[in-house]
Amino acid sequence: MIQNLHTHVTFCDGKNTPEEMVHAAIRMDMDALGFSSHAPLAGQSGWTMSPEDVPRYRAEILRLRERYTGRLEIFLGLEQDYYSPPSGKGWDYQIGSVHCVEKEGRLLPVDYLPEDFVRSVRQYYGGDFLAFAEDYYRLVGAIAERTGCQIVGHFDLITKFNEGDSLFDTGHPRYVSAALEALDRLAQHGVILEINTGAMSRGYRSTPYPAPALLRAMRERDLPICITSDCHDRANLLFAFPQAEELARSCGYREQMALTSQGFVPIPL
Repeated sequence: MIQNLHTHVTFCDGKNTPEEMVHAAIRMDMDALGFSSHAPLAGQSGWTMSPEDVPRYRAEILRLRERYTGRLEIFLGLEQDYYSPPSGKGWDYQIGSVHCVEKEGRLLPVDYLPEDFVRSVRQYYGGDFLAFAEDYYRLVGAIAERTGCQIVGHFDLITKFNEGDSLFDTGHPRYVSAALEALDRLAQHGVILEINTGAMSRGYRSTPYPAPALLRAMRERDLPICITSDCHDRANLLFAFPQAEELARSCGYREQMALTSQGFVPIPL
């Protein structure tokens, strides 16, 4: 079963329309495609949907589901940020993610641009990247309770611009403790954590999220996984999936979760 559940289109910050994504998925012989446009978020523009976009987005995905019945299974999803307003019911699934950290009344971006990330940490945390990481992981640990999501997005997104630990030490006890505490909290909610290749396709990382040490910690806590590409361009619907599968196997996983019309089911890696 070949599918990707983390897909962004022109309703938010994706490059392609939903139908263009569907055509690409069919050409790639995919079994299913899940759309997960960014939920509205006050004060943010360019990468999220507006409240007015949401009903149009829903209608278009449902139209495509009907039109392509029998050729591709299509799921209506949403990527719900920690700070987004409640999204209501009627979604096939939701991805809960943390893209910003609130500090002194401002939403500081985690993954927008490297210079913005560094500037925020210097201005609001005195350059203490580990303090920023602690605040970030507190939010990640609470994302399932906050959003009711089934999937947790890019668990260690904070490392997007930290290839080779260029900004902070991911082996530091403060960082490790913050990340493991978040995993412990998430493990209480039966959520799925994704192996996400999005930063690889955009040239920021050479390996998927999460880092191998965190993926092994997830396995120790019996947290299930799914593999996604966080796709913003139809060419990247299945970007680096073989590498992600090999990473999962090397960390002890033998199956991942796939979404079907009956819900999530395990399938072999």
